[in-house]
Amino acid sequence: MPSLIDIASHMADKLRTLREDGRGVALTEFAYSLPIVLAIGGWGVELSNLALCHLRVSQYALNLADHATRVGQATSGVTSFRENDANDVLRGAKLEGTGIALTTRGRITISSLENIQQSYDTQPVQRIHWQRCLGLPSGAGYESSYGSVTPSAGSDGTQSNAGITVPNGIGDPGRLVSAPANSGVMFVEINYMYKPLFGTLFVAPRIIHYTASFLVRDNRSFVQIYNPSPSAVPSTCDQHTA
Repeated sequence: MPSLIDIASHMADKLRTLREDGRGVALTEFAYSLPIVLAIGGWGVELSNLALCHLRVSQYALNLADHATRVGQATSGVTSFRENDANDVLRGAKLEGTGIALTTRGRITISSLENIQQSYDTQPVQRIHWQRCLGLPSGAGYESSYGSVTPSAGSDGTQSNAGITVPNGIGDPGRLVSAPANSGVMFVEINYMYKPLFGTLFVAPRIIHYTASFLVRDNRSFVQIYNPSPSAVPSTCDQHTA
């Protein structure tokens, strides 16, 4: 029967062998570092996706503002902007943003910012004459941040549908946009709810907000937004559809 000394010596030899055995070290180190690697990788993917989403929403706003300045029906050198034109450019933005569900998780507002002397004015007045919208969300954070007009605003050439005056222009503080005298600007605002890839692990859901504006490119009539026969259903901002 081995003595206690022999047993202790044998155990010491085993412990010495275990201590000097390098097998499995890499696997153990990888197991310890894997959560950190995954966390850093997931954080990078999330931030990249957020940055890409910002870029997309910004480009959608720019494209829509640009398109809205170019469309209309020209007659005798004067272009009439119609409800069909508003619907077409909004539909184009919706198709562009299909990949991020732009009009399901976000809302688009087009404002016609004009500096015009209408028949009922005594001098040029800067105003939001009419607005058209597309997008399912509603409430704070989604509606226009710069003023809203009635659904009937701009539907005819009367003072009762003149919209709202904005003498200083519209936009964020320090970056106000004003329309030139006797002309107009198509001002686009998009408010989109970003849905993180990993829930709230790295970033919280947030509203991405972008604006864009372009000068009207043609000799547009600013009397009203027209709706000739066959008439179109106006995309007024009291509606919330995707």
